Amino acid sequence: MKKIIKVAGIIGIITLTIFNATAQQTNYKFQMGCGKAPQGYLQIGSSSVFSEKIGYGIDLGSTVKIVNRGGQNPIRSSFMTSEKPFFFSVNVPEGNYKVTLTIGDSKEAGNLTVKAESRRLMLENVITKPGEFVTKTFIVNIRKPEIKNGGRVSLKEREVNKLDWDNKLTLEFNGSKPCISSIEIEKTNDQITVFLAGNSTVVDQSAEPWASWGQMITRFFKPGIAIANHAESGLTLASFKSQHRLEKILSIINPGDYLFIEFGHNDQKMKGENDGAWKSYTENFKYFIEEVKKKKANAVVITSTSRRRFDEMGNTINTLGDFPAAARKVALDEQVPMIDLNKMTAILYNALGVEKSIKAFVHYPANTFPGQKKALADNTHFNSYGAYEIAKCIIEGIREKHLSLEKFLVDLPAFDPAHPDSAEEFNLPQTPGIELIKPDGN
Repeated sequence: MKKIIKVAGIIGIITLTIFNATAQQTNYKFQMGCGKAPQGYLQIGSSSVFSEKIGYGIDLGSTVKIVNRGGQNPIRSSFMTSEKPFFFSVNVPEGNYKVTLTIGDSKEAGNLTVKAESRRLMLENVITKPGEFVTKTFIVNIRKPEIKNGGRVSLKEREVNKLDWDNKLTLEFNGSKPCISSIEIEKTNDQITVFLAGNSTVVDQSAEPWASWGQMITRFFKPGIAIANHAESGLTLASFKSQHRLEKILSIINPGDYLFIEFGHNDQKMKGENDGAWKSYTENFKYFIEEVKKKKANAVVITSTSRRRFDEMGNTINTLGDFPAAARKVALDEQVPMIDLNKMTAILYNALGVEKSIKAFVHYPANTFPGQKKALADNTHFNSYGAYEIAKCIIEGIREKHLSLEKFLVDLPAFDPAHPDSAEEFNLPQTPGIELIKPDGN
């Protein structure tokens, strides 16, 4: 804007630049239905499509419908549903968000599974009876590639359009009959954040049939804990550091937070003079831990998941050489907790056996999925069932070490990897979209 002023008889023109920098909104209340929305709520109907200009709405080409049951309660009188999974997104800044859903139908039963961002499991198989309404709350971590003190995470090409790195908080509503009456989203600063550093066995895999324990573990925590999964496929301790991913975590980690560290599958392929379990791997592992301690946060060493390989007697073979042993020694030397996932997954695979263990991995005959002309046979990467079982192993490790996170776990029976859940009885609704290319790393 230009403003004319008079100074000592001289008329001058000064150009002023005015910035109307308004902080981005972080709290929202949405009525997912019709009729008059309650005060303070934004109404979302079947045609409320997400756009960057509006900043919220039905997303990713989803088709939904509104069911109007009538009645005086503006939240319970109608709800949003679909015969297929549908997505809802809101533009929000980086941080942890408390999401509260009102779900139910005054006339019929409902069935809901909720995932966030890239298929992070938040709610599983929530059943509501006819006339029953419930509220469910969970925590979603939102991250951006920009680093506070300057710089940026060096994203891989496959990550550029990933829901985990965009400007939105995205929710997937799945199940045989999702009945969503309202969504409340509130930024929260009082959560303990558990950061995850790792490779393809940890990362939030964006498409079926691939999955990891990092995107399943979210289901097992109550509000009070936020899971921030910074893992990425194909990485080593060194590349995680060189791509500024550790720097990103260290820029936002707070005292009392946690960093869970699992590497080894890709590190063992490094063949330089200083590479190896007892050299660069050990040195880098210790560096991660020392930097976390400087932030007065907690490091947890996790030994790498076993690969699915058996000897002629039907027992799991260690294919990771000295790397699990090196991770154990690092934990001992640095006096930090260690979850021996390598040992637990070997027990798990032995319990399942040579044939049944296939059901925990991405092993599918040709034509199982649309466009799949060749069989998928991957003995490193998990499907949803395998990832879910391994997440339970992590939970048992938290209990065994009595980490402070233990009090935030949902109520569920103790898990023994020697007695895994039945693969045949496992039923997690699939997210739309199939990826037939193996994740980086093997």
